Amino acid sequence: MTETADHRDSYPPSAEFAAAANADAALYEQASADRDAFWAEQASRLHWHQPWSQVLDWSDAPVAKWFADGKLNVAYNCVDRHVLDGHGDQVAIHWEGEPGDSRAITYRELLAEVSRAANYFTELGLEAGDRVAIYMPMVPEAIVSMLACARLGLTHSVVFAGFSPTALRQRVDDASARLIITTDGQWRRGKAAPLKEAVDEALFANGDVPHSVEHVLVVRRTETEVPWTDGRDLWWHETVAQASPEHEAQAFDAEHPLFILYTSGTTGKPKGILHTSGGYLTQTAYTHHNVFDHKAGQDVYWCTADIGWVTGHSYIVYGPLANRTTQVVYEGTPNSPDEHRHFQIIEKYGVSIYYIAPTLVRTFMKWGREIPAAHDLSSLRLLGSVGEPINPEAWRWYREVIGGNRTPIVDTWWQTETGAIMISPLPGVTTTKPGAATAALPGISALVVDEEGKPVQRGETEANGYLVLDQPWPSMLRGIWGDMERYRATYWERYAEQGWYFAGDGAKLDADGDLWVLGRVDDVMNVSGHRISTAEVESALVGHSGVAEAAVVGASDETTGQGIVAFVILTAEAEDTGAALVAELKAEVSRAISPIARPREIHVVPELPKTRSGKIMRRLLRDVAEGRELGDTSTLVDPNVFEAIRASKA
Repeated sequence: MTETADHRDSYPPSAEFAAAANADAALYEQASADRDAFWAEQASRLHWHQPWSQVLDWSDAPVAKWFADGKLNVAYNCVDRHVLDGHGDQVAIHWEGEPGDSRAITYRELLAEVSRAANYFTELGLEAGDRVAIYMPMVPEAIVSMLACARLGLTHSVVFAGFSPTALRQRVDDASARLIITTDGQWRRGKAAPLKEAVDEALFANGDVPHSVEHVLVVRRTETEVPWTDGRDLWWHETVAQASPEHEAQAFDAEHPLFILYTSGTTGKPKGILHTSGGYLTQTAYTHHNVFDHKAGQDVYWCTADIGWVTGHSYIVYGPLANRTTQVVYEGTPNSPDEHRHFQIIEKYGVSIYYIAPTLVRTFMKWGREIPAAHDLSSLRLLGSVGEPINPEAWRWYREVIGGNRTPIVDTWWQTETGAIMISPLPGVTTTKPGAATAALPGISALVVDEEGKPVQRGETEANGYLVLDQPWPSMLRGIWGDMERYRATYWERYAEQGWYFAGDGAKLDADGDLWVLGRVDDVMNVSGHRISTAEVESALVGHSGVAEAAVVGASDETTGQGIVAFVILTAEAEDTGAALVAELKAEVSRAISPIARPREIHVVPELPKTRSGKIMRRLLRDVAEGRELGDTSTLVDPNVFEAIRASKA
């Protein structure tokens, strides 16, 4: 134990939390004793129209089949069965619109909505196996659309509503979508931004080049004027809303494609990650139940992701609804109309489980602790982190300021490709450490290995390596849509001999054997032959009381191969003392990591270039650091941020 109670190195679960927790240590023993039996037990938490005879078929590796001859309906598992079990009046979704409007949707109402949509999609002639593109903000109809697709065996491709018309067209063409579902517009910081226009632009983008889209179904949200093509375009309120609320769900094979979700690769072309039904739903429901310790009918859960990302698929739609969750879904941004919005929502609904990204934690730090302190956050009993490794300083702040120094934090590692959480503490079981992902969940197997595939030894100074998954898992991707060669090359080539999945992330094991994710290996810098993770240097910088957020890149350096260049945002209270502050920050990094990691340059900037999902675009910062022309800035929230960065660099 070090320093004050607030600055401990480890946080064991409280006896009270452990006593009531969903998970206990026996899960690890059951999973290691008989992996197949363990996953069969998790699958049996779902409703199967037809049971399976084989848990895992890995004969066609690297393509897995889980519960292959079993049949189920994903939407039936998320909605119908709860209504049939007598929970129709339980609220499924507390929806909060950005302008302040709200709706409470019960499981019975959700079933009626999903049934109407399913009936109308059928009327449009859509059949199981067809693809549907969903290009929508966080409105209830987006979730209804996903569930209606799942109900009919239509494979959905959700495209984040912040993506450009070009990005939408690329994804529509790749999946050959027959239907696009969208809204007239979306609310963003009090203004109505057009969305249907972007669909038209996408569909007319390549002149006369034909596309697969037959209809565009439009939900009225902002009441703005929209371009209209008769015969192709349809209003939701004139079609879906008028359809019958009765619909009987049919069962589909466990391996039936549920969705495609596009993720960026090292090349410019996005990869359509394919997920199927039975294994995916098994693992999302299992992880949601155990990692978030969710108690049906008691907890109010809030995952702040967008359905455009995998977190929104797995931990807003499928995992939570399969577990009969009452959850908050919020349409807008955290600072609309002001920085109090999230905390007001927690108070309003009595949110007990809160799952956000480290970027948001650091944004809250920048805004200052007096904002959360102005609210009663005592309903919170568990906090989660997702999206990137969380630095220890942000972890401690999150626990202390948001969690009142009493809530466990589950720092979850997983990817679009893994479909569900893979590495995370189990609350009530795991002794957590600020910044550590800790260990693979029961039923999941991960290793940290070197270039040759030899496991690294725990706690050694050279214990950094590559994170690999050495056993198949139920929610794993089944390929890249239309490109199985790319699937094999991207994920399985590096450790083909061993048959391991390579995640693209670096990791290390500490002396206790706990796993720390170091971020993407393409974000690892090589300084004088030493491998240094950008995440580690960023963490050291944010460890300084005056720094709210940091982004670090490796820029080419004649002497050392790469030099470390850092861009930092100061907290509201900090004073920019110029060279004195820079010297202080460099010393802090030397102290926290090693003099080798001392940045060559540190620039204090007002903002960092981020995509709409909150990812820092280090590639563009590398261009700035090396004085190059900027690459593609189209996915940034605010492309003008570079003027401010250039000014501060000058």
